Amino acid sequence: MESPLQMICVVEAHHAGVLGPSTLVVPRAGLKALKATRRELARLDLPEGLELDGPRPRMPRHVRAVGDAFSGRVQLRWLTARQPHIVVVDDGLATIRLLELIAEGPFRPLLRARATPGPLRKVLGLAAALRLRTTEVSVFTALEVPDKLAQAVREAGVELIRHDFAWLRAQPLSEPRPPERTVVLGTSLVRNGLVHRERYLKWIASLAEQEPLAYFPHRREDPVDLALIRERPGITVHEPGVPAELSLRGLAAGQRVLSLPSTAITSLRVLLGPRGVAVEPVEVPDDWWTSRAAPSLRSHLTGAART
Repeated sequence: MESPLQMICVVEAHHAGVLGPSTLVVPRAGLKALKATRRELARLDLPEGLELDGPRPRMPRHVRAVGDAFSGRVQLRWLTARQPHIVVVDDGLATIRLLELIAEGPFRPLLRARATPGPLRKVLGLAAALRLRTTEVSVFTALEVPDKLAQAVREAGVELIRHDFAWLRAQPLSEPRPPERTVVLGTSLVRNGLVHRERYLKWIASLAEQEPLAYFPHRREDPVDLALIRERPGITVHEPGVPAELSLRGLAAGQRVLSLPSTAITSLRVLLGPRGVAVEPVEVPDDWWTSRAAPSLRSHLTGAART
């Protein structure tokens, strides 16, 4: 696993019986966020038959479940290991892009939305797409998939399994919730060069002028930006690492979560909506986008924020 959300969703997939009677979760070595997530998961009541392994620098040869279907390492493993059944779990908004590419046909290379691949990378992405057509594939997701897209994916021979974080919702709460009414989720859009830093920081400051904020950083946020946010009065910045699905599951009725386009919008709605917590997507204003944010990418992210 290469992201905290992937780790949580593998636990959910095992709990749902998608992965069989035994599952070994192997996190990628060298990622602090994975260490923190593994530590938090180990404190919970893990499903029977699931084991959390230590970090490994190399991907195991036989992999039953993956999150990042656009990873070159993952695609090479698909081509060389001949795994008869592949389960893809959520890895952010990239999951929707994967479903869109599957729906468009077998000759659409599996490449990231922002990628500018060379010829060899395109060949690998195409080979991976063709490999999926000869393999039993299940996509295990909590995301809101439009009916038309879901139907097209199933017609392409891919099983689409929806879940609602049943295992995580059943876990006891251990961490105290932040006292602030408003919680803001950090974003990777600034560090990825898609949103202007000054406009984003000004927005955060304007929110703090209205009421105290609890700020939960994205795991890839720039430490310099976090230092600037910490200096603002009225903002409590929490330590990055543990995903929002774990750190915010104790929020109560009357609290709210604000977030720029993010997969966490959907997952937190599933987890917190029944408890009366509002999870509010914030649409990115046109003048926030940088020239690196192509119109197609803006549309994809904006659409995700509206779901």
